[in-house]
Amino acid sequence: MVSFRERIEAECEAIEETLSLLPDRELDELSELEIAGVASLIHNFYNGVENILKQVFRAKGIKIPRGSSWHRDLLLGAVENDIIPQQLADWLKEYLAFRHFFSHGYAIDLNPERLGPLVADIGEVYNDLQQVINQDFFD
Repeated sequence: MVSFRERIEAECEAIEETLSLLPDRELDELSELEIAGVASLIHNFYNGVENILKQVFRAKGIKIPRGSSWHRDLLLGAVENDIIPQQLADWLKEYLAFRHFFSHGYAIDLNPERLGPLVADIGEVYNDLQQVINQDFFD
């Protein structure tokens, strides 16, 4: 049976692989297709974050939210249950909002100005999440 640690490590590996695919040039230099790819990578990143949070909820015996607002409720529950600090949740809310936009919108509506701050901060957000998870669950 796969352990909690192995599931978290697998998610982290997938997130790290995803982040490694982000371009290292300015987003306004990318084609529309490349911008759509960047958006997909940001979406994948946030899905990985949610997967980690769900694993932590399971490990702590906390019920995973259901219903139409489960994505938002998962993030709120992570703060309420002292899994992540409010500051990290505030950062993650930007990725949650983007996840919703990406899932329900069209690639033609994407623009580099919207994606730029998300790409610029994604590494730091991920590092903060890793620190919290490693400190609280693997020490």
